[in-house]
Amino acid sequence: MRPAVVIVGAGPRGTGLVERIAANAPELYGGGPLDLHLVDPYPPGGGRIWRRDQSPLLWMNSTAEDVTMFTDDSVEQEGPVRDGPSLAEWADRVRSGEISVGSELRAAIRELGPQGFAGRQVQSAYLEWVYERSVAALPPGVTVHAHRRRAVRVTGPRDGRQQVWLESSPTPLAADLVVLALGHLDAQPPPDQRALAAFAQRHQLTYVPADFTADADLDGLAPGEPVIVRGFGLAFVDLMVLLTEGRGGSYETGPGGEPVYRPSGKEPVLHVGSRRGVPYHSKLGYTWQGERPPLPRFLGPAQVDELLARPGRIDFRRDVWPLVDKELGFAHYHRLFTAHPERVRAEWTAFEEKYAAAEPLSAELRALVAAAVPDPADRLDLDALDRPLAGLRYPGADALQDGLRGYIEADLARRHDPAHSPDLAVFLALLSVYGQLVRIGDRGPWWHGFFSYLASGPPGPRLRQLLALSRAGVVRFLGAGTTVTPDPERGVFRAGGDSVPGAFVEARALVEARLPEPTVAATKDALLRALYDDGAVSTATGLLAVDPHDSRVLDRAGRPHPRRFALGPYTDARSAGAFARPRTNAPSFRQNDATARALLRFLRERAGPAPARCAVPAPPVPAHAPEDSHAPDQ
Repeated sequence: MRPAVVIVGAGPRGTGLVERIAANAPELYGGGPLDLHLVDPYPPGGGRIWRRDQSPLLWMNSTAEDVTMFTDDSVEQEGPVRDGPSLAEWADRVRSGEISVGSELRAAIRELGPQGFAGRQVQSAYLEWVYERSVAALPPGVTVHAHRRRAVRVTGPRDGRQQVWLESSPTPLAADLVVLALGHLDAQPPPDQRALAAFAQRHQLTYVPADFTADADLDGLAPGEPVIVRGFGLAFVDLMVLLTEGRGGSYETGPGGEPVYRPSGKEPVLHVGSRRGVPYHSKLGYTWQGERPPLPRFLGPAQVDELLARPGRIDFRRDVWPLVDKELGFAHYHRLFTAHPERVRAEWTAFEEKYAAAEPLSAELRALVAAAVPDPADRLDLDALDRPLAGLRYPGADALQDGLRGYIEADLARRHDPAHSPDLAVFLALLSVYGQLVRIGDRGPWWHGFFSYLASGPPGPRLRQLLALSRAGVVRFLGAGTTVTPDPERGVFRAGGDSVPGAFVEARALVEARLPEPTVAATKDALLRALYDDGAVSTATGLLAVDPHDSRVLDRAGRPHPRRFALGPYTDARSAGAFARPRTNAPSFRQNDATARALLRFLRERAGPAPARCAVPAPPVPAHAPEDSHAPDQ
């Protein structure tokens, strides 16, 4: 019986795992036979989130030069580095004719520069190319089967072959090993959102639950009608685009060079608010120059080892956050002292020595910074960054609109000005911190939200469009501390916030502009739900518990399953993304490599000595094979 591995999920994470299997196979597995099954109802490479079939108006929120699917020598891994192009380099190769793409993408790729923001359809083409290249790099004995269906259940004994059951298929796929690489999943809404949905149904209102925006049903949002939007992150930006340009609106260049929105008349009026009340910070509009901060410095492997060795459960705020704060501050001040010495009153060496000796978050540390950095605007205050509107009150809704436009304009100016390059140093430190925290397990939703708010915001042009929409009256800001309540007497939703006390907006439509929280207990995914209901997995944090070394699934006794692995945002080792910025030692790349090597070692041990396996050469098998009878193409 040929050995087999089933990877459930063929998007960027599954594709990255295939790339690592191909890179490590010559060392750990050789040319023996292997069936590699990829199960996903969406096309391999892009998967659901990055599939080609979505609006061409939707962009990535990273520049083309900051996106890669390939490892480099910054990645701490056992396996070999296999060089490959970033998205920007791939686009160069498309323009040169070395790589071919469909005619519908050529114009977009022709205009894409290294610091440009690619459309998601372009990223889909890049991911499809990475997938094809990775499959082609597999040893000759490996046959890849793509199953365009959903996996709904995994069964089998701990020490025996597994069965992966596919939707509408009477026969399971038999597998020696199973990897769950499912990506972002739909979830049952929490009780408060279920109550709002039920209220909407009773009163014939429109309620759009948390979802990937490209899949959300927006037809019920009527032209000219007010719509309350809860959430001010990237899902809101997608919503904003689809309900404006997506409905025929356009932008012109104003007399000062700013965009001016020309409505089509089909737009609703979006009243948007959130906990912070402001959009995510703009992507930085300049590149690094000069000396980099030596990271990690205060939250590295040694500090994580110490945290893991402590008895009891790690509390993020008590045990981890002080080290995060000190690490980000170190990066900030290293850059300030080395690149902008005219703005400090001390020598870096002396400051660094005292900074290292001071306790995190201590009065001593604050006094040191105040003495050495005279301008408060040059000091790093993470609490103020997290709650920029805290304590601010506006006399009315119009004053709030003016205030928020001023805030966004100031953010855009700062994030595109190299005079504030300590912000880029903090960004690099955030990536370093994220890479270390993967070993600790899940840190809770606050940290992920804070990271995204600072490091994963929208392109600057999107915030300029937001300003234009605000000036045109298509978007209205609700401010910080936004709350939404049903009004049964009037049969509407009411929204208000802390920024304008006593002011409320009424609407017959409410949109949850966010992705569902990744929890196993609330997932709509049949496979994960069955594992949870069967008691086969541990979900102490609400996420799937995995071994931090090789991503094996842990049961409720904490034992790693010898044949089941999991990668992605629904695990407690979730990382920032399936693709990454080059030369950042991306945790997802490290995880992919460790998992691929664990898979290959298992298969090698089960296959027996290599000479016996290779004594009679197998006939050549193509890297691709048509999908077998278990799941014909759909």
